[in-house]
Amino acid sequence: MIIGIVGQIGSGKSEAAKIFAKYGGHLISADRIGKEVVENNPAILRKLAAIFGGQILTKGGRLRRRKLGEIAFASKENKVKLNKIIHPHLLKELARQVRLATKSCNFVIIDAALLIDWGWDKRVDYTILIKSTANVVEQRLQKRGLSIREIRDRRESQLSPNDMKRSADFIILNNNSLESLELSVAKIIKKLCRKGLTLAI
Repeated sequence: MIIGIVGQIGSGKSEAAKIFAKYGGHLISADRIGKEVVENNPAILRKLAAIFGGQILTKGGRLRRRKLGEIAFASKENKVKLNKIIHPHLLKELARQVRLATKSCNFVIIDAALLIDWGWDKRVDYTILIKSTANVVEQRLQKRGLSIREIRDRRESQLSPNDMKRSADFIILNNNSLESLELSVAKIIKKLCRKGLTLAI
């Protein structure tokens, strides 16, 4: 069984994905793939610098992710430019990793904010939406050092929770503690087991 975990930035999507993985699932992070694709491909770094400016790179030529984010998420046009450079490579690697994982594991979890944008909600068995209210998201992300402007730019660049809800088979409201999130995940795991999931643990 393959499940996709979706949710806006700050929703706790990746934390939820890690909890699902504790039940014996193989976790694939689209964000991690994206980082590796960029950092391991000098040609992509050069393209990004050519479009978004040399300030997105350190003196040593490494990507300054926050600076790139500030520029790329400030407008829809910039976001489209960023996606055109990175997503073809990311999606190719995502497909490869999922293909390999399904050969050796009967439970695969894809942590991907853009799963629905990519049409991958049609390629997984179940899509799970993690959502939180705006004030909770802002509090979490401010603790990570993001400004309110950065937070709102990034949220506005993503599908809204209401749009994601149309493609979701399960929804978790994650406004409270980690323990509360763990209980919500456990309830969904029970439902997935009734739908054919066999746990390896």
